[in-house]
Amino acid sequence: MSDLRLDSIVKRFGAVTAVDHVDLTVPQGCFVCLLGPSGCGKTTLLRMIAGLEMPSGGRLLLDGEDITALPAHRRGFGMVFQSLALFPHLTVAENVAYALSIRGADKAAQRARVTDLLELIQLPDIAERQVSQLSGGQRQRVAIARALAVDPRLFLLDEPLSALDAKLREALQVELRLLQRRLGVTTILVTHDQREAMTMADTIVVMDRGRVQQSGRPLEIYRNPANAFVADFIGTSNLLDGRARGGGRIELPGGEVAASGGPESGAVTASIRPEDLRLSAGAPAGANCLSGEVVFVRDVGQTVETHVDCAGQRLVAVAIPEGDPPFSSGDRVTVELPAEAIVVFPA
Repeated sequence: MSDLRLDSIVKRFGAVTAVDHVDLTVPQGCFVCLLGPSGCGKTTLLRMIAGLEMPSGGRLLLDGEDITALPAHRRGFGMVFQSLALFPHLTVAENVAYALSIRGADKAAQRARVTDLLELIQLPDIAERQVSQLSGGQRQRVAIARALAVDPRLFLLDEPLSALDAKLREALQVELRLLQRRLGVTTILVTHDQREAMTMADTIVVMDRGRVQQSGRPLEIYRNPANAFVADFIGTSNLLDGRARGGGRIELPGGEVAASGGPESGAVTASIRPEDLRLSAGAPAGANCLSGEVVFVRDVGQTVETHVDCAGQRLVAVAIPEGDPPFSSGDRVTVELPAEAIVVFPA
């Protein structure tokens, strides 16, 4: 287990800055998710940590040792690629033992380690199978076992579950998190899937355009996003354009609401999660209420989404159903926005 620190890491490709002065500390035994849209720099950052790309500036420190210029093969890290990169001409056992064999481990030690790892990933009986005989989920587990074979100082994963179907992906997210906890290995996962990050991470690092937008515990980021990008990218959020009038008052196209903080003046964006909105029939009869018209209702079983137009701005409310959806398209409703649930950013 190891402690990693990134000190003002930069990566440029010609005139393009892919990673822009990233500072990050990954404590020993922590599970960190680098989260962001395609092209935000998260995979480039992971490749620099792995030693597959050299930074244009900054330092990488592992347990206080500067490893910035250390070649990938001398870092002692385990990595699982998006493509998995298993060797099709080798058996499962030979794939898992590959790193041990090139390090000169004797055959008995290799067999013992393969047996232990296949037990760990709950596939004890597939050692002699060919890779072509495995399902997608089995290949994924074998790739994880191969990366863990040499007791890596860091465990790095580049969107390893993205090619799996949704149900299998969610099951493996839980299994991988439990495995990481059992081993206590410091782990960094790259993903664009916010649900995956929320499920697995101790710390989420949200990136956009090469920079860290926010870093923190999953629920902290969900409930207290640093800016409109984070609010929109982590989960689903209603983002409303308005103007701050002082004292926490925000003027929106459909009326005025109070918020628990934010700028005292100027253009702002107010964010509120769909599950925090409260809908009722009839005209507004209290503070922090807007009038609107239901334009769409989506019942997906465990939740009901109600889309409401409020003076030209679309709000989405999510609730757990207690029977049939209470509203239909065309209904006039009141939308209550609790002040404590509103987060306000400069526009």
